[in-house]
Amino acid sequence: MPRPADSLARFMELPSPADRVMRGLTRRAAGPSPLAPGERATVVFDTGRTAWSVVIDGEHMTVAPGRTAGSDAEIRADVETLAALVEGTTSGVQAFIEGQLAMRGNIALALKLEGGDPTLARPVHFPRARSVRAGDLDTFYLEAGEGPPVVLLHGLGATNASMLPTLVDLARDHRVLAPDLPGFGDSEKPVLAYDPAFFTRWLVGFLDAVGVERAIVVGNSMGGRIAIEIGLTAPACVDRLVLFAPSLAFKRFRVATPLVRLLAAELAAMPMFVPRALVMTVLRSMFARPERLRVEWYEAAVDEFVRVFASARGRMAFMSAARQIYLEEAHGEAGFWERLPGLTRPALFLWGDRDQLVPWRFAPHIEAALPAARSIVLDDCGHVPQFEHPERTHALVREFLSSPRG
Repeated sequence: MPRPADSLARFMELPSPADRVMRGLTRRAAGPSPLAPGERATVVFDTGRTAWSVVIDGEHMTVAPGRTAGSDAEIRADVETLAALVEGTTSGVQAFIEGQLAMRGNIALALKLEGGDPTLARPVHFPRARSVRAGDLDTFYLEAGEGPPVVLLHGLGATNASMLPTLVDLARDHRVLAPDLPGFGDSEKPVLAYDPAFFTRWLVGFLDAVGVERAIVVGNSMGGRIAIEIGLTAPACVDRLVLFAPSLAFKRFRVATPLVRLLAAELAAMPMFVPRALVMTVLRSMFARPERLRVEWYEAAVDEFVRVFASARGRMAFMSAARQIYLEEAHGEAGFWERLPGLTRPALFLWGDRDQLVPWRFAPHIEAALPAARSIVLDDCGHVPQFEHPERTHALVREFLSSPRG
């Protein structure tokens, strides 16, 4: 048996959690950079008592103890969580969802930095940040898990971070891909009309670029509308559709159409200041009971919106997509509601009974147009069920995915 003195000596030789963080960050800095040549950024890892700064200069990274002022992103957690994160035994995304870690500033950069150490054998269900050329557009996406492919599509003004709860849940037994849609997050932002046809062409290209022939497509809000469009125009690419409060063509409230037609999205190229308080107010209004969500989640989402909206192309993409949502024709030969019965893929629609953006009263119209689809109204729920009621939402999704095709 080992003597007590020997056990104590070995214990004293073990690196402290702070040493483990420094070693892990140093090892990560020797790996591939998340930035392109010429780009610079700083990410701070902060325990509240101790901090480390990862300075990224194009393809080179260095680590220094302490906090760097004016950092581009911050990752905050206790020292044990940070040590496990940089050692690859904890998923930063999982820790964020569980409230063990907070992200501020450039959330996409924080996600890119995690999982970039090729020397670590991280579990396959841990998310990895990747980029691909899809439909002639640079596309940033997260990938996690193995199994049947699933693509997650976020809503207007959001990024793939808004789909993190669904990514974490489904990555247990699926290959999950969560892209930033073109015009949003860290994907390319061309100057064009961001209508469902454009997004569908890009999505078909994205599936081809990541080697997926047919996928389960899950969309929230605008992402749900894009999912419907690919189901209508490229059904061979779709296995099933899961739609969280999809934005649909308005049957009423179209009196402002002439005015909206006059407001070109290019007007958003002009400098525009949006107060953080306003963004926070709008964001909280998307939930039936905003207090259900962690403050850290709100702060991260607001940071990311403000960052993207600060660029002229980000503003133009947002305005173009919002304009297209409102202007979509509801009726007529090319109208949404006349085309919708042509959707042949199995579909699950989830609505929030307290959704102020996409009212649950769309549900009867969906049921009339698609009698074979499943349509469920969630009690005490707003516009983002994957965050507000994750357990109920993902239980329904899994039940639908495991059911026989109708």
